Order: sequence, then structure tokens, then C-alpha cells
Amino acid sequence: MTDTALIVIDMLNTYEHEDADALVPSVHDALSAVQELLKRARNASVPVIYVNDNFGQWRSHHGELLEAALAGRHPELVEPIAPDEDSLFVLKARHSVFYETPLNYLLRQLGVQHLVRCGQVTEQCILYSALDAHIRHFDVSITPQAVAHIDPELADAALRMMETNMSTTLVPLDDLTFDQNP
Repeated sequence: MTDTALIVIDMLNTYEHEDADALVPSVHDALSAVQELLKRARNASVPVIYVNDNFGQWRSHHGELLEAALAGRHPELVEPIAPDEDSLFVLKARHSVFYETPLNYLLRQLGVQHLVRCGQVTEQCILYSALDAHIRHFDVSITPQAVAHIDPELADAALRMMETNMSTTLVPLDDLTFDQNP
């Protein structure tokens, strides 16, 4: 049993929002790293947990969100990282993956202490989720190549803040394994 989980944040996206045009190029850049993390986690039998905005659709479930994202403006950014049958899924309504979600309970039930994060948006949901993980005493690692941003300067500042103020470990993709905590 592992004490690590891969948390995939907000990657099921229709890209039909005001910041989408600024976000899409960064998602393109991060996509192969996210795919690689998914592959490594699955090969190591590490739980993969997708935590995604519900886009105000309170009756939706993960299958409907995936269908909407695949029918959105950039299905090529969704299809390669779509959840498999073993993936777990948590819906969120706000920026943090913990805010009013069952994620903390799920992680405790799985015996998870170390969170490897990937997804979008670095200066928003990734940052706020890192703070919430820190105050809940989780160890957090982020591969900078596997997170996407809207504003590159804010994203760089967010990564520095997570590392300095929230004890987040920034791990290059080539150095991240799921065999042991970095």
C-alpha cells in the first residue's frame, strides 16, 4: 500500500470561459507531463484522484463533465488525460480541492499522506489547494512541467510561494517517481 496519491486538478475543461485563450497554450505545454505522471502513478498502483470544478452543474457527475469537456473547444487537451475505470473523482465548486469536498476524508481513508499535484491553474486552484493541503499536514509535491497557467509571472510567483511558505516540494518530471516520496 502506498501513502501517495496523484491529484489531477481541473483538467476536464470545456475551455469556454474568459481566460481560456490565455490558458490553452500552457495546457498544451503541460499535457505530456500530466500524461507521464498518470502513466507512472497507474503503473505503481498509486490512487489517481481527479478533482474538478462542476461548472455550476450541481446535478452533474464525472461522466457528464467528461462528456462536456470532450465536446468542448479543445477535446485534444482532455482525451489524452481522461480518467480510466480505476480513477477516483471528487467534484468541487470553488478554487481549493479541499473546500467543502470529501477529499480530506477520502485521502485519510486511503492512508494517503503525500500528494503529487498536476493540472490547472497554477496561480489559482493549484496555489489555493497547496495552502489547504499544508494546513491539513499533507506533504505536497508539484512537477512544474505538469501545471498550466494563465499568467506566467503569477504562476512563477505561486510556485515560489508554495515552495517557500507551504513546504511544497518542486520536483522536475525526470526526478519524480512514485516508488518513494521525493
